[in-house]
Amino acid sequence: MHLAAGPAGPGVSFAESTVRRATSRRRGDYNGEAMARTDRWKGAGTPRPLRSRRFAGSAPVPLEEAARRLGVRPEPRLRAAVRRLPLRFTPAFLDLVDPGDPGDPLRKIAWPGPDEAGADPGGIPDPVGESRLHPHPLLVRKYPDRVVFLVTTRCPVYCRFCFRAPPGREPTDRDLSGALDVLAGLAAGRDGRPLREVILSGGDPLFLADDRVAGLVARVAAIPGIRSVRIHTRVPVVDPPRVTDGLARRLEEAGAGRLRWLGLHLAHPRELSPAFDRAAAALAGCGLRLGAQVVLLRGVNDHPAILRELFLGLWERGIAAWYLHHPDRVPGAAGFRVSIAEGKRLWRTLRGTLPGPALPAYVLDLPDGSGKVPVDWLEPGDGVGAWRVRRPGGGESVYVERGIE
Repeated sequence: MHLAAGPAGPGVSFAESTVRRATSRRRGDYNGEAMARTDRWKGAGTPRPLRSRRFAGSAPVPLEEAARRLGVRPEPRLRAAVRRLPLRFTPAFLDLVDPGDPGDPLRKIAWPGPDEAGADPGGIPDPVGESRLHPHPLLVRKYPDRVVFLVTTRCPVYCRFCFRAPPGREPTDRDLSGALDVLAGLAAGRDGRPLREVILSGGDPLFLADDRVAGLVARVAAIPGIRSVRIHTRVPVVDPPRVTDGLARRLEEAGAGRLRWLGLHLAHPRELSPAFDRAAAALAGCGLRLGAQVVLLRGVNDHPAILRELFLGLWERGIAAWYLHHPDRVPGAAGFRVSIAEGKRLWRTLRGTLPGPALPAYVLDLPDGSGKVPVDWLEPGDGVGAWRVRRPGGGESVYVERGIE
């Protein structure tokens, strides 16, 4: 049952055995873990809004077919790569990939590269410094006035540069209820820092079934003191049929006027497809404002013309471009990394070709957990690859580049 399990068996190739195991579960990730052993949550005393099927969206494409459409073949190195992060593909995402292009940027996002499972001296186990910022295992509080709520570990398509790999165990009802209790205490300012915003993230919150994600939004929005709820998602890009008018209405109703923004994660202008436009229109039609953030990725979008097309496309659609993120030092993701110097040169070129409202902030999320800073603030430090930056709240952080190809 496990993609990373033992030998394929006599007369059976690794690729064949991988496909047989991986495609035996209709909705499972290609890592041998059951995605949902039951379609009902069993927590005793759980409030009704959280009782629903766990997940929704398009059924995953079987690995054999996905590999064919991506123009690749399953190889033995997948055994190690999927221990770090599962494989999963939707029909809509595969429609975006050109199987005849060996350097297709979208394939690079979702299919393991040749060095993903190898040694990575530039990787950091906690690349954005979240490990010390958990008032609850499902909550991340990097800034005093807002918290990220990790409501699921699952995604319809897994991006190989994700800084939350490996995804870990899916939260139970008890986990989520405990996090909600902690949120209520934080919103009340019991620690002297009142909370005003909660960001639902994961994983991808819109991969959860309608009842489930709407129930979570409603529970968060009902906490006294919470003035804003946000959802971060890649679903409109990788599984746009999942975003129905019904889902958009449920989210609007559940948010009770507090769910104001959805943050979309994009990487390439080809992702601005007609199907994406329909999904975005459904969300915007219910009064939800859309923002976007993009990670700068080598071999995907590290060229001014590509980013210009992407940011202009967002602007023309009325989607606010929030951030261009410098790539995090995620273990196994060395092939995506861009140097600070390269990023600064690209940014200077881009800045002169875009209207002001279409230009996002180019930021680095510091590994020490102190948060995002504009890359322009970084100054050369002492030593090879070292940069220093003064933080907005005072103090100085040092960032050292390693593992840049």
